[in-house]
Amino acid sequence: MILGVPWWVFLMIIFIFISGYMAFRAMRAERELEYQFIEKEGKVYMDRLEELREEKSSKERNQHGSE
Repeated sequence: MILGVPWWVFLMIIFIFISGYMAFRAMRAERELEYQFIEKEGKVYMDRLEELREEKSSKERNQHGSE
């Protein structure tokens, strides 16, 4: 016993800190996964917009060319 405190109390305090660290790591990893998902979905959306923009401009060119 150190300072009149049983050894298992120190062990529990260490486990609490380890648990907090692991929760922090998990939170960071999940945030990174979420960011990657958002980036991927944003790219899909931007690609779709670009395709629609190209289709629209090609239709406009075809309409002006046939007049």
